[in-house]
Amino acid sequence: MPDALIWIVSLASIALMLVRPRGLPEWVWIGGGAVLLVVTRLLPVSGALDAIREGVDVYLFLTGMMLLAELAREEGVFNWVADIAVRHARGSASRLFLWVYLVGIAVTALLSNDATAVVLTPAVLAAVRRAKVDPRPHLLACALIANAASFLLPIANPANLVVYGDHLPPLGQWMRMFLLPSFASVAATFVCLRLLSRKTLAGEAAPVTEAYRLDAAGWLALAGIGIAAVVLLVSSALDVQLGAPTFGAGVLALVLVAVKDRVAPKTAVRNVAWSVLPLVAGLFIIVEALNRAGMLRLMRAGLTWLAAAPEGFVKHWGVGKYAGGFGVALLSNGMNNLPAGLAAGTALRQMGQHGLLAHAVLIGVDLGPNLSVTGSLATILWLIALRREDAEITGWEFLKIGAVAMPVALGLALLALR
Repeated sequence: MPDALIWIVSLASIALMLVRPRGLPEWVWIGGGAVLLVVTRLLPVSGALDAIREGVDVYLFLTGMMLLAELAREEGVFNWVADIAVRHARGSASRLFLWVYLVGIAVTALLSNDATAVVLTPAVLAAVRRAKVDPRPHLLACALIANAASFLLPIANPANLVVYGDHLPPLGQWMRMFLLPSFASVAATFVCLRLLSRKTLAGEAAPVTEAYRLDAAGWLALAGIGIAAVVLLVSSALDVQLGAPTFGAGVLALVLVAVKDRVAPKTAVRNVAWSVLPLVAGLFIIVEALNRAGMLRLMRAGLTWLAAAPEGFVKHWGVGKYAGGFGVALLSNGMNNLPAGLAAGTALRQMGQHGLLAHAVLIGVDLGPNLSVTGSLATILWLIALRREDAEITGWEFLKIGAVAMPVALGLALLALR
C-alpha cells in the first residue's frame, strides 16, 4: 500500500506540473508533492535529504547559468545579439530562422541546453520583435535545438552526466559515438520544423535602421559568458563536475560587471528565477521515492531484458536500441527527463551497461523531450523565459510540432548510432 501511495502522489504531482492548474508555477506542484511524501512518511526525511544532496551539482550549474543570463539581459547583450541576427537575415524571415538555429547549436554544444533556454531565448525574442516577424518558429527552434543538439558534447546537457555518472566516456570517444547521431538529430529537427513553418517563414523581416552598440559593462557581461564556455569545455576534458565551475564563472561575471556598473549585479541576482532550484530539488525527491516504490526495479528489468536478448530479431535488427531509446523518450515526456534519466542511469550502472544500450538510452533521454513542453528541464526553463517576456507558446502548439519532429529525429539518430 505505501508503494501505491508513493506512485499516486508522485504521478499526480508530475501531472499537475504539466497542466499548471490556476496558472500556478511548476515548482509549486512538484515541491508540494515532495513535501507531502515526507510529511506522510512515505519517504524518510533522510532519504529526502540524500536526494536533495544528489542534485547539488545541478543547482550550482543552473545558478551560474541564470546569473550569466540576467547579467546579459541587464547590460543589453541580448539586444546586441538580436541586432547582429537581424542584420545577417537581410530582410528574410527564413534566413533569420536559419541563423537562430545555427547559433542554438553552438550555444547548446558549448554552454548546455539549459543555457540555450535561459540565455538564447530572450535574445531570439528580442531579434524577432526587432525584425517584426512571427516569433513562433524562431522560439520553437530555441526549444527544439536545445534538446536535439544536447548529446553533441558531454557538457551539452546535464542529463548526460546523470545517465553516465562516473563512467562518462572521454571526449574523443564521445565524439566517435555521438557525432553522426547528433548530426542526424539536428538536421532532421531543422527540416521538420522548417517544413511545418514554411508559410510563416515565407515573409519578410524589417530592416535594421540603427546599429545597437554595447557599452563597457555589456562587453564584460559577454566576456563572462565566453569564460563560462571555456571553463565548461576544460572541466569536461578534465572530467570535473560542471556545477562549481559554472557557478564560479557566474560569480566572476558579476564581479567583472560591477567594475563598470555597480547596480547591474544586484539587479541580476534579484531577478534570477530562483524557483527553478526547488523545482529541481523536488524532482530529485520524487525520483528517490519512486525508486524506493519499485520504479528502479521495473526499469532495470526492462533494460536487462533488452541487454540479454538472444541473437535474432532483437539484436540482429537493432530492435533493442530502438526499444530502449523510444521507451525512455516516452517516459521522459510522461515524468520529465531528469527523473527518467536518473532512474535509467542508476539501472544501467547497476547492470554494468556502458555500451550501445546505454548510448541509445542517453539519446532517448536527451532528444525525447522534444515531444512535449515539460519533457525536459531545459524546456521548462524556456517556458519560464517566455513568460517573463510576456510571450508564450501553448503546449498544443509545441505538441503539433514535436509529434512530427521528435520521432523522426530520434529514429534517425538511433539509426546512425553504432
